[in-house]
Amino acid sequence: MIRRADRGSVSVEVAILTPAFIALIVTAFVVGRTATAANAVDLAAHDAARAASISRNVTDADAAARAAVQAALAQQGLTCVNSNVIDYGTPNSLTRAFGTPVGQPASVVVTVTCVISFADLGFPGVPGNRTQQARYESVLDTYRSRS
Repeated sequence: MIRRADRGSVSVEVAILTPAFIALIVTAFVVGRTATAANAVDLAAHDAARAASISRNVTDADAAARAAVQAALAQQGLTCVNSNVIDYGTPNSLTRAFGTPVGQPASVVVTVTCVISFADLGFPGVPGNRTQQARYESVLDTYRSRS
């Protein structure tokens, strides 16, 4: 039996806890999407560096790296807000690596940057975007011809 002093207390508890519960669920979505994006960007950087390092020249390496990034991100279902997601550093690691004479060690460094949007969650206080970045270095075969 509910005493008169306790009447309506359940309604007050629900009114107070519902927004907190919704915020907890939205936080879980944000954390999950961020973790998934971090893994996808890391995989994309690895794939891009590897694809570039097995190419024979700078043009093919750039095309292979960009294709690898797009394929890796698409496979993980990740769409980046920014259009230029791949960077080879300064100075350009592709030009430097493929300009290194055969017999000397060289490597390609690829940095993938992806801006993830949280706008579809539509919850106040959630940041609109978050940037995920991954860097990977892959060595070129020392004795393979380069052009």
